[in-house]
Amino acid sequence: MQRVLVMGSSGSGKSTFARRLSDITGIPFISLDALYWRPGWVTSDNAEFGQRVAEVAVQPQWVIDGNYTRYGAGELRREVSDTVIWFDLPRRTCMLGIMKRIAISYGRVRPEMAEGCPERIDFEFFRYVWTYRRQQRPKLLEYFQGLRADQSLVCFTDRMQADDYLKEITVKQSRASIH
Repeated sequence: MQRVLVMGSSGSGKSTFARRLSDITGIPFISLDALYWRPGWVTSDNAEFGQRVAEVAVQPQWVIDGNYTRYGAGELRREVSDTVIWFDLPRRTCMLGIMKRIAISYGRVRPEMAEGCPERIDFEFFRYVWTYRRQQRPKLLEYFQGLRADQSLVCFTDRMQADDYLKEITVKQSRASIH
């Protein structure tokens, strides 16, 4: 694993997983949200955002957290990645995830967000997460159709699977450092 995409619904745990994977492997963590959002929750120009993501995507190593497949150099990221990790969790889990996140981080900027974008209550965002499986999931499934046979797709349907995966990576890293 050198170039890893971590994708799925907001609230699924993908950012926490991506940061932990980065910590374990030493591969740099990149948050697409941090590249996309400007202070005050102002969106980036799509072309500008795509250019920033393209500059990151050509680096030799990364763990990139986020989707943005249409205008965040999505095709390039898919093409150069060697591993895609997909959090395909139930709506209930994701909704609880964002509610917990808001309760813990309200008014503060989370580590994976852009400066000047504190956690807030946003009903449009709730609707996005609520409808994710129906509206966004099919787009990701289509995106994954473009993966090559030499690329790995790892799918988690619950957070325990993600935790177990990180434990396995930790053991492999420990063994590699001993030898």
